[in-house]
Amino acid sequence: MKTPQTLATDTERHLSTRAGWQEFTQDPPTPPVLLSAGEYAALGDADRAHYDEVRLDHHARLRVVATSTVRHTVTSGRRLILLNRHAISARRGLMVSGPAGTGKTIAITQLGLAHELSDTARHPDSPDRIPVLYVTVPPAATPRMIAAEFARFLGLPTTRQFNITDIIEAVVGVCTKARTGLVLVDELHNISLTTRHGAEVADTLKYFSERIPATFIYAGIDIEHSTLLSGTRGAQIAGRFTLIPSHPFPYNNEWKGLVRTLESTLLLHQHEPGTLAKLDRFLHDQTGGMIGALSHQIRGAAIDAILDGSEKITKRGLQAIPLDAAAQFSRPLPATTDR
Repeated sequence: MKTPQTLATDTERHLSTRAGWQEFTQDPPTPPVLLSAGEYAALGDADRAHYDEVRLDHHARLRVVATSTVRHTVTSGRRLILLNRHAISARRGLMVSGPAGTGKTIAITQLGLAHELSDTARHPDSPDRIPVLYVTVPPAATPRMIAAEFARFLGLPTTRQFNITDIIEAVVGVCTKARTGLVLVDELHNISLTTRHGAEVADTLKYFSERIPATFIYAGIDIEHSTLLSGTRGAQIAGRFTLIPSHPFPYNNEWKGLVRTLESTLLLHQHEPGTLAKLDRFLHDQTGGMIGALSHQIRGAAIDAILDGSEKITKRGLQAIPLDAAAQFSRPLPATTDR
């Protein structure tokens, strides 16, 4: 059972806290070495259980693949950060938009990671710098709620005695002093300009972007088709932000490469390399070209292969992994015959 201290630590590991973001930017753990059949058979029960647990943890981790969307976002974002470096106002930003499960959050967090590492390398003796700030827009957000999300990342107090002006001024002060150069705002689709609170949240984000000398990056589901870019407020956003679409991958060489890359990370004793590569068309049909669903299906099948002792991924094992509704709805309909 987790202690309250452990629960607090788990909460702080979320990307929307400074501690969680710093953990994300650390080097990932080294993958375990796949033992030979003889070495594995020679393990005692306790050592085998530990070894299997380490492999399960390895497959449970989301492997980031440098898709075209990730590369485009990182390249475009780093260019904007440089262009905005000496801008006094009207700094430009990016919006990554597309269906759920197409890698939007991965794209912007990889941009954040690249900027954090670059800034740290350029300023190794400045531990008080906070190069990146990451927040998510809560459902039915109010201006105070979004301001509190900024403050929570920075570890600033947001009790009732602090009104929204107090919180905003504290956030702007810390970000300016800590040389924050990149602000990532995820789940932007939770803002609707058709509601009073939604319009006020959009205004609050705009105010933050004017006061904090940083490049703002937005991500959300189908932003270009939402109310966020409509009307006077929407026109202001559209005029300052470049849109990067994310989308399901077609069945092409990039998709095949994604499958091969994910297969190369497997640590299974009986899995024959190239098995998944031969199933790349099947995997595309199963997942509808969604990178999130592909990763989930392969990692889930790998975990099952360890737990059931088969130590290999098969077509049947892949079919046994339930996928999200978005991936299921995007599957092609099965062929039918007249009777």
